[in-house]
Amino acid sequence: MKYELIKNTLFIKNRKKFMAQMKPKSIAVFNSNDIYPISADSTLPFEQHRDIFYLSGADQEETILLLFPDALNSKHKEVLFVRETNEHIAIWEGAKLTKERAKEISGIETIYWLTDFEKVFFDLMTESDTIYFNTNEHYRQSVETQTREDRFIQKCKLQFPAHQYAKSNSILQNIRGVKEPEEIALMQTACDITEKGFRRLLGFIKPGVWEYEIEAELLHEFIRNRSKGFAYSPIIASGNNANVLHYLENNQQCKDGELILMDVAAEYANYSSDLTRTVPVNGKFTQRQKEVYKAVLRVKNEATKMLIPGTIWADYHKECGKIMTSELLGLGLLDKADIQNENKDWPAYKKYFMHGTSHHIGLNTHDYGELKTPMKANMVFTVEPGIYIPDENMGIRLEDDVVIQNNGAPFNLMNNIPIEIDEIESLMSK
Repeated sequence: MKYELIKNTLFIKNRKKFMAQMKPKSIAVFNSNDIYPISADSTLPFEQHRDIFYLSGADQEETILLLFPDALNSKHKEVLFVRETNEHIAIWEGAKLTKERAKEISGIETIYWLTDFEKVFFDLMTESDTIYFNTNEHYRQSVETQTREDRFIQKCKLQFPAHQYAKSNSILQNIRGVKEPEEIALMQTACDITEKGFRRLLGFIKPGVWEYEIEAELLHEFIRNRSKGFAYSPIIASGNNANVLHYLENNQQCKDGELILMDVAAEYANYSSDLTRTVPVNGKFTQRQKEVYKAVLRVKNEATKMLIPGTIWADYHKECGKIMTSELLGLGLLDKADIQNENKDWPAYKKYFMHGTSHHIGLNTHDYGELKTPMKANMVFTVEPGIYIPDENMGIRLEDDVVIQNNGAPFNLMNNIPIEIDEIESLMSK
């Protein structure tokens, strides 16, 4: 891995939090992700399942974590199974985790080779009544591929039909949403790398540059700072491309007078950052562009103030909609009749701002975290309002990542990344 070793005290704390919510005499199992094929002998780059990483720090394929707080033998309360390496694997793929290295990374004393899993698992299941399955219940999930977890669950139900089943997801939603200080520090590193990439661009963007050239500049800066690259597929959208919310082609030339919306950010140690900035291709905003930009920035600033302990996510979005409505009236994009005649299920402001304002962020860009209960300190949310006006060849979105705090205003992990018009124009002119 490119990132520096994370202290295993983080993963030890995370496991303790999870096991504290498990039922008596229960086992929880977490599988690594598969390596997914493309075709022939080609595969996608390996990405570790974020749950097993969160609980163990293990960032390698064919890894299994087993948690059993009530194990009769204390060495089986926490067990990590890793793929046994050999000389052939080392030559062709590189060194894999040794037992000693797995112990150092995870803080788990008992490390077995993966070939021992079936025997050990069967023995421990005879001591347990319940098994926790790690199903994907994220509110945005749309999974069609059978995963390693899916196959494990199917096999386990056939092999142990008399056991009770429980789900890990409800526990993970609860504990992963509230970040430990070490996690916030890792996210700050991701944001700092993102800042370096963005500042690099301000001296690079000019009329005639291509969107993919901007993407290349960012990737260069991210990787040279120990990131794997983008935390999510980069959106580099000039002109009217900015009005396509998930524009991914990044293949158009940037023209004089246009704005370019860049929803791009780095990951670090599997933790995401999520940034959006919109800048003028020629380095100078027009008066109309300034008016819309300032409106989006005001919405972002007001929305950020509401991210405090006790806020309900759904209520927060309604309030953000009211603030946006006021700004759209000021810009002449809506009038009072639009508001009076609006469909309450799809308010008038949605014509120009059709997505949500905030989501949890962490190990996933759209991270786990409770949404129907009051917000808590050390939750981390994006704030990303936008105004999209196809008729004016303009789409503006601004986005930062903020930490909810017990006392005082939320802390903006991206507060050093330029966002004010004067600073952006000044930096682009150099």
